[in-house]
Amino acid sequence: MITAPPGSRPLFISIVSTVRNEGRNIAHLLDSLVVQEGPIEVILVDAGSEDGTPDIVRQYEKKYDFIHLFFYGGTRGAGRNFGIKQSRGEAVAFIDGDAIANPFWVHELRQGLQTADVVAGRSIQIGYKPFEELERVELIVRGVDVTYPSSNLAYKKAVLKEIGGFDAWFVTAEDIDLNLRAVLAGHAIAFRPNAIIYHRTRDSYFDFVRQAFWNGVGRKQLTLKHGSLWRAYRPFEMARQKTNFLSLLRLVTALLGYGAYKLFGRERPA
Repeated sequence: MITAPPGSRPLFISIVSTVRNEGRNIAHLLDSLVVQEGPIEVILVDAGSEDGTPDIVRQYEKKYDFIHLFFYGGTRGAGRNFGIKQSRGEAVAFIDGDAIANPFWVHELRQGLQTADVVAGRSIQIGYKPFEELERVELIVRGVDVTYPSSNLAYKKAVLKEIGGFDAWFVTAEDIDLNLRAVLAGHAIAFRPNAIIYHRTRDSYFDFVRQAFWNGVGRKQLTLKHGSLWRAYRPFEMARQKTNFLSLLRLVTALLGYGAYKLFGRERPA
């Protein structure tokens, strides 16, 4: 593991990842985390894997004393909140179970956290090329993009405590909600382009469409919680994005998810 310069007191960062059935990918993630700059700890929260994911993690847990496996069900937000509660770090970095971190990922996040309370990194999509080229649909609040995904995001622990962590009601878009509340509370989000993770695209059109549908559900949940957000989108920027069959398919499917939750979805508890 890369060490910090002598004489300095580097920020202790807890890395939290919620996983389920990541047997194909989890070793790649952990291999990329054990070489990160310390001090760190890695907290894996398993939401009921049935493919042997915990067995793989346990092998790493035996070898590295800073890797810890826990079990907790529920939404992704609920699992991340559980991971935050188990963490000992002064800051928490989030990464997905199917991602691979650049060797200097934590170093870059730590550098960003010296001057900011929230830091987002750059995610490079790898896999099926047409899926790789699709761009995010940005949501701009107070001049800040709040759609930075929690597959590559770091928060000071004090900020997570201040804004109440993730909202476990969200099916998806819990990271957008977290970022939005952080910005509304006065915290800027610093972008570190060299804090790189490699994130796998969906393996099939079915998974791609399913993801788009649930993303639409999450966007509707955002409006139920925060009111209309249409003015926070940038239509002219969206119009400049490359339009093709996949981008249109994603848009239509997301709108179906948005409408379905509007008709049949569960209201947020008071």
